[in-house]
Amino acid sequence: MICIKAGKIGTEHTFNVSRTMCAMSGFACQNLRPDEVHTVYPLVREVVPTLDLKTWTRIARRIANPKRADQAGIRAVLRQPRQLPCGLFLYRREHDLAHGPILIAEHMVAMDVLDPEAVMSTLVAELEALAERLGCAAIRTMVLGKTSLAASGLYAAGHRPEGATLWKSLDHGGEGRPNQADAVR
Repeated sequence: MICIKAGKIGTEHTFNVSRTMCAMSGFACQNLRPDEVHTVYPLVREVVPTLDLKTWTRIARRIANPKRADQAGIRAVLRQPRQLPCGLFLYRREHDLAHGPILIAEHMVAMDVLDPEAVMSTLVAELEALAERLGCAAIRTMVLGKTSLAASGLYAAGHRPEGATLWKSLDHGGEGRPNQADAVR
């Protein structure tokens, strides 16, 4: 499913997003640095169960490059005051033919024993704030399952389906690749 929320392109935006904080009650949001990506591996395994630590670390370190925070990154929600990661999404900024500059978010996950809905609300608020800071006209979020916590939180914030995502796994005999077909079902 592809969810998108239209908005307007801001006249001013900042690309200093790598260590910005989002002040929500009891939570903070920040971009992960390459040396922090291992701390969220248990969260990522919730959305991609077949992903091994070595593969995650290699991919995530490249995505989390602070020099490219205006184009891609990993936003994490941390429970205060101990800085425990309890939610995240991977993002990238692209240009869409129909919408112009858009923020694409994938692998959104919120896990918290006390209040997962609050974590998801924080993620959604940060997703929208990040899109605005990056001058995006819309947000496209990839979520698996129409009834997931991520989908529910996005629907509550006004995101709606647009189109469909179709998937076909191709086995090219690639070594070291996780079997993504199992994670998508």
